[in-house]
Formats: sequence, C-alpha cells, structure tokens
Amino acid sequence: MTAPLRPGDPISVPVDLDQRSYEIVIGRGQLSTLGQRIAALRPGCKVAIVSDETVAKHYLAAAAASIQAAGLQSSTVVVPPGESSKSFSMLETVCENLIAARIERNDLVVALGGGVIGDLAGFAAAVVRRGLEYVQVPTTLLAQVDSSVGGKTAIDSRKGKNLVGAFHQPILVVADTALLDTLSEREFRAGYAEVVKYGLLGDLQFFEWLEQHWKDVFAGGPARGNMPAPREYAVLKSVQAKAAIVARDERETGDRMLLNLGHTFGHAFEAAAGFSDRLLHGEAIGLGMALAFEFSARRGLIPQAAAERVIRHLAAVGLPTHVSETAGPRPSLDTLMDLISQDKKVKRGALTFILVRGIGESFVTRDVDAAEVRAFLAEKLA
Repeated sequence: MTAPLRPGDPISVPVDLDQRSYEIVIGRGQLSTLGQRIAALRPGCKVAIVSDETVAKHYLAAAAASIQAAGLQSSTVVVPPGESSKSFSMLETVCENLIAARIERNDLVVALGGGVIGDLAGFAAAVVRRGLEYVQVPTTLLAQVDSSVGGKTAIDSRKGKNLVGAFHQPILVVADTALLDTLSEREFRAGYAEVVKYGLLGDLQFFEWLEQHWKDVFAGGPARGNMPAPREYAVLKSVQAKAAIVARDERETGDRMLLNLGHTFGHAFEAAAGFSDRLLHGEAIGLGMALAFEFSARRGLIPQAAAERVIRHLAAVGLPTHVSETAGPRPSLDTLMDLISQDKKVKRGALTFILVRGIGESFVTRDVDAAEVRAFLAEKLA
C-alpha cells in the first residue's frame, strides 16, 4: 500500500496508453505545483485557463500565479457555471477565445473546474487547430474520480447528455484534494456516487470499506497508521480503478462500458430534469445505480437482499434511490424511454445496459427488451 498522503506528498497514478500515457497526481496542496509541472512537460508554452465563474472566485488566481511563477504566459476564459455551459454556443465562445489568445498546437489548455469545465474545455482543445494539448485540474469530487480521467470530452445535445464529443486524452491530471474543502455537502454527495460506483461495478472489498468509512470520507478525516486519509484513499482507489479500465479499453468498446453502471437510467432522469439543479449528475447516477440493482434483481441475476443492501447505503449517504425523491414534475414514461433510446451506448437500435451478478460483479448486456424496461419504469413511476 502507498504511504500516507500528507500536504506536499502526492501520489502519482499512471494511465498507460503508450504514446498518450500521462500521470494523475493526487494530494493536498498540489495546485501550487501546476506551473512547474506544465513547464517540465512543455517548456515555454503559453497556457489558456478555462474555468467557470464559481471556481474562478476560489482558485483562478492561484492557478494563474503558479503558471506565472514557472515563467509561462497565461490567459483566461471564464464561462457561467452549470451543465447549461456544455452547449454549442458556449463551445463556440471557448474556441473563439482560444484562437484570439493565439493558443497554438505547442501550447496548452488548462481545464480548471468540475466535470462541465473538463468536458467543455477538453472538447474545445480537441477541435481547435485540429487538436491542442490540455491539462485537467478537477475541482470537484466527481471530476477528480471520474470525468477528468480517460479523455472523454463532450457537450450536450437537446436529445441527450454527452452526445457530441471526442476522445481526447489530457497530458496531465492534477487532483488537489484540498480543493474539495469548498464543496457544498450536496456537491460532495453527488461526487460520492461516482466513488461508490467503483466498488459496485468491480470491487466488493472497496464497497465494504465505504460502508464502514463513508462518513470519514465526507468529513475529510486525518490519515491513520499506514493508510492515507480516508478522503484521499477514496480518490486514489477510484482513480486506480478507472485508470486500469481506460488502459484496457480507451475508446469504450468493451470493459470501459462498465463505468456506465447506473448511467443509462440516470442520464434519462437527468435529461428529463433539463440538466438542472433539480437533479445533479451524481444524484442521477445514484438513482440510476439503485434502479440498475433493482432491475438486476427483477431479472433474477442477484438476490433482492443484495439490491436492498446497495440501496440502503446510497440512501444513508443521502442520494436519491426512488423516483419520488427527485425534485420537480415527474417525467413521463414516454419521455424516459425516448431518452434511453438515444443513449450513446445504443448499438443498431439495441439497448445496452450495465447490470450486475453481485456487488462488485457488473457486466454489459444487450439482451434487454425495451418492453421489459418500459414495464419496470412504469412501476417505478406509478
């Protein structure tokens, strides 16, 4: 096991993708090292920092100061916060700003923010001048454990989430866990949904650890003995799991689909809520995972008791596990089924689901009939 994480004592997790390999640096206080890390990778480059208004108030000055201290020039692009910024119009704004700042192919884009900024800035980097390099500096728990790793970039379509995008790997991820201290409890809880996902899809032992220590993860408790602090350990285990899957399946043709546990149901509810604060992404994934386990039990794949154990944990954390717990008007069955049919994992019209044979035993299946899903959701909406 790795040594305890202390301020200034980061852990590095490699993402092994041959010539596109990169490091994920995890630890408290790592934002101050951003400039020197960029300068070591790309000496003399110019840097464009893309952030949102909320994150910029907290961390933009520190990021820019670190870059300047390393002797590099920087410019900034700041967009409104929230999922609505993952749009064609905001993509155009970011791209035009990068071009106006004369960011060239040997320069860098820094995505400083949560999953929205990572997706938006990463996609802009993928298309401006046919491809710019970029660095992820995730500022939310969800982004640190999930969206900043693996090179999936996208904006949303009116037809659904992340339907317009590209695979474009970063050259570095700097996950400063101190940045999580400013998150609201709701935002942290939403990010936790993606943490527990790694236990549910492939690591029963990690799920059991989370059952015992989730309160310490939320509280940000100290390191004990030879273990990292609980929050840093949760980030580390999540990143290690995702890095291993991405290394095996970069473009989501096999194992990487497992990372979408809960997402087919969850994305449909998130889209039906208008990608708004009514239902945050992590909350939608929490609901989606509860439904995936219930649906697996309904199909006889797992005991009902196993599904109830998972739902009990998600509920204890405060994530929604029933449709009735979502805010606003309840979506219609037809709306949900239309959104599910537009899911990016659909192949030649066949629905693709990530189901489970046990806690920590997920698998991909395309043998789910739409009528079966419709009947299941009708019951949940009733």
